[in-house]
Amino acid sequence: METTSRPGAQGAPDEPSTSTDAEAGRAAQDVPEGRGLDGYLLAGFPWYGLDEAFTGPRWLMQVGSAADGTVEHGSTGHGEVPSVRVETEHAKQRFTVVVTVADRPVRRSADGTGTLEATSVSSAAWLAGSGLLSCTWPSQMERALRDDWLNQQTAIAWELAEDPSAPDWTSLSLPVDGVPTPFHYRESEYGWVLAGSSPAQEGVHIGAYGRGMSAYGLGFSVIKDIAGYTG
Repeated sequence: METTSRPGAQGAPDEPSTSTDAEAGRAAQDVPEGRGLDGYLLAGFPWYGLDEAFTGPRWLMQVGSAADGTVEHGSTGHGEVPSVRVETEHAKQRFTVVVTVADRPVRRSADGTGTLEATSVSSAAWLAGSGLLSCTWPSQMERALRDDWLNQQTAIAWELAEDPSAPDWTSLSLPVDGVPTPFHYRESEYGWVLAGSSPAQEGVHIGAYGRGMSAYGLGFSVIKDIAGYTG
């Protein structure tokens, strides 16, 4: 996916990054942003979040758009806002982030100079995996080692997302708009990640990642009023 990020709290990048200065971007994770609402409203596909069984806080993260401004994906947060501050213990954080990815076929890039790959469950898996990585920054690690760690973990997340049917993933059925839906699921020391596709005809892929909240009891549904996520 060829996308650019709109203003808002930091979410998942669209392709592996080898940046050696990621700390500044991580700081924005600490505060949810409602200023990105306009980007969500421009999307030509429905947004998904946790269903009504979840009664905790909800907040916006950010959307990703193509070079021509077409919204391609975005994330919505539930629970506590993940923090990468030194004083915050990752194990105590409780949150779930839901990623919605528009189902796109192979297509020409906006400038007509190249071809963009079709989106798939792997796209949702990658965005979810890299999103979990972005809020698991080892802040107590030496800076040079942190850069190496980020590059290594990013590469691993990319490789895992390419084949959600591989042994690293297990199967999990969760309701999407009340319909039992198969997902690919995996856990790590940092949290969990899952990815699947909506059974609805609108055509979106759904990813999610979280920590402190069990994925097994979750359900997803179309967000009827995205403005409700602005607080």
